[in-house]
Amino acid sequence: MLKEVKNLLFQNSNKIIKFELYFKIFTLLIATPLFLYTFKFIMKITGFNYLTFENIFTFLFNPVSLIMIIIFLFILSFYSLFDIGTIIILLDASKQGKQIELKDAVNISLKKSLKIFKLRNFGLLIYLLFLIPFFNIGIGSSVISTIKIPEFIMDFIINNPFLNIIYFILIIFLFTLLSKWLYSIHYYFLEDKMFKEACKDSSKLSKKKHLKDLFYYLLMQMVIFVIYLLFIIIGIFIIILLDKLFNHFIILESALIAIIIGFIFISLILFAIIDIAVSYACVSVLFYKHKEEIQERIIHVKVKQENSKFTKKKWNIIKYSFLLLGFIGLTVFVHGVLKDEYNLNIEYVRNMEITAHRGASIDYPENTMIAFIGAKELGADWIELDVQQTKDKQIIVSHDTNLKRVTGVNINTYEATYEDILKLDAGSFKDKKFSKERIPLLEDVVKWAKENNIKLNIELKPTGYEQDFEAQVVDIIKKYNFQDACVITSQVYDVLYNVKQVDEDIITVYVMSLAFGDITALDKADYFSVEATSITKEMVSKIHGLGKQIYGWTVNTKEGINKMINLNVDNIITDDITLGKELVTKSKSSDLITEIINFINTIFS
Repeated sequence: MLKEVKNLLFQNSNKIIKFELYFKIFTLLIATPLFLYTFKFIMKITGFNYLTFENIFTFLFNPVSLIMIIIFLFILSFYSLFDIGTIIILLDASKQGKQIELKDAVNISLKKSLKIFKLRNFGLLIYLLFLIPFFNIGIGSSVISTIKIPEFIMDFIINNPFLNIIYFILIIFLFTLLSKWLYSIHYYFLEDKMFKEACKDSSKLSKKKHLKDLFYYLLMQMVIFVIYLLFIIIGIFIIILLDKLFNHFIILESALIAIIIGFIFISLILFAIIDIAVSYACVSVLFYKHKEEIQERIIHVKVKQENSKFTKKKWNIIKYSFLLLGFIGLTVFVHGVLKDEYNLNIEYVRNMEITAHRGASIDYPENTMIAFIGAKELGADWIELDVQQTKDKQIIVSHDTNLKRVTGVNINTYEATYEDILKLDAGSFKDKKFSKERIPLLEDVVKWAKENNIKLNIELKPTGYEQDFEAQVVDIIKKYNFQDACVITSQVYDVLYNVKQVDEDIITVYVMSLAFGDITALDKADYFSVEATSITKEMVSKIHGLGKQIYGWTVNTKEGINKMINLNVDNIITDDITLGKELVTKSKSSDLITEIINFINTIFS
C-alpha cells in the first residue's frame, strides 16, 4: 500500500505541495482572521460582548445568531470541502498517469464544492464539521482538524458510569458510520453524486471490509507519523551529541543547534502541508482497489478542461491577489503589534502557582479537612473549595447540592441543618478508612488555612434558596482578616456583583466553562478562571496586559499542564498536585535541550 500511496503523490507532488502551502498561508493570514471577525460581528449585532457557559445558549438560540451561525457553518464546510476536493482531484489525475494544471484542479474543485449549498447535501455539513473532527484521524481539512471535546466535559463523562456507556456506544456507532462513509467524498467529487447517494455507494463498495479498510488506513497513518517522528528523534539525538561535544564552545554549539532546530521545524511544516494529501492518498488507493475488485467502472475527472474559467491571465490575477491579501493580513497583524494590541512587549513576570482542586482529591475524599491537610503536605500553593448555605444559614464546604454522591444520603444542602449534615459520613465514598470525615464549615477551613499559611480559592455555588449568602462568606473572611489570602469565585456572574456590593476590595474571580470574546468587559471580576481548552495566547496576553490574572482548570495530564505553563497562566487548578508542582518546577529550571523538546511538544499539540 505504501508504494501505491507514493505513486499517487509523486505524479503531481509539486502541485499538491504548492496548493497546500497556498491554502495554509491563506488560512493563517486571511481565512482564520476573517472567520474570527465574522463570529465577533455576529456577537456584536446580537448584543453579546462575551460568551460564557451562562449565556451561550441564549446566544445560540437567538434567531439572528442561529441563522448567521448556520450560514457560517456552511461556508466553513465549503472551505474545508474545497481543500479536500482539490487534493482528491490532483490524486485522481495521478491515478490516470497525467499531469494537471493547478488552476484546472482548483476550478473543478471549486465548482463541485459549491454544491454543498444544495439542500440534498446538508449531510456533508455534519460529516465535515462533526464526524471527521470527532476522530481527528487526518482525513479532515486542517481548518477543522483541531476541534476537540473540552477536558472538563470528558472528566464529567468519565466520572459518570451511565454516560460512560452512552459515550462508548456513541463511539462505536460513529466509528462504524465513518468506516462505511470513508469513500463518500470520492464519489461526491469524482462521480458527481449527492451526499446521500455517495454514502450509499461508499457502504456498498467495501461491503464487509469497512472496519478492515479503516484499520489499514490508520495503520498507514501510523507509519507516516513514525517516519516524521524519526526526524524529531534524530534531531534531538544530534542536539544532545552536540551539547556534549561542544559544551565549551557556546557560539559554535548555538549555531549548530539552530541549524538542527531549523531542520526539525521545516520537516514539521512539510508534514503539516502534506498531511491531508497522504491521508487522502491512502483512502484513494483503497477506493480504486475496491473498484477494480468488484469490476465497478472507475470514473475519472477530465484533466483537460475546455472551458476553464481560469485562463492564464485570470490565474495570475488570482495568485497576485492572494499575495496582496496575504500582505494586507500580515500588515494588519504587525499594526496590531505596534499598537500593543497583542501585548508582545509586556514583561509580565510572575510566579506560577498550583491550586489543589477540592483539596488533595486524588488521595482523599474531596472538600474534607483531611484533603486540605493532604494538599498542604503535597506543597499546593492554593486550595480550591466549594461552599453552599444550609437550611439554618450555615456556610458548609460542598460541591454538590445533593449530598448522595459523597455521603450516600439523598438530601439537599438547603433542606438540611448543619446538625443533620454533621451526622453524615463524607469519606467512605472514597475509602472506608475515611469514614470519620465530615463536611466542614467554611469558618473552620478559613481558621485552619490562616494558621497554616495557605491560600483559599472559595467558589460560591448558589442553589436559589440562600439568604445573604455572599455577605455571610465575606463576613467569615473578614472575621479572620483573611482577605489577602483568598479569592471568591463563582460561575454565576451575579454572585460576584453581590460580593462587590458587600466589599469592593475582595478579589473576585469569574469561573467559565466557555470563554469567547471580550471577557475583560466583565468588570466585577478581578481575575478569570477559564476551562483549559478555552484558553488562548491572545486571551492570556490581553488579561495580563490589563494587570489581571487567569487561572486554568481542571488540568490533570502532563500535556495539559505543560500547555498551561507554555501559555503562561497564573494558576493551574489540578487534582494531581504532585505532577503540577513537578512540571512547574521543571519549567523554571529547564536547560536548552528541554526547551527544544518543549518547543517540539508545543508544535505537535
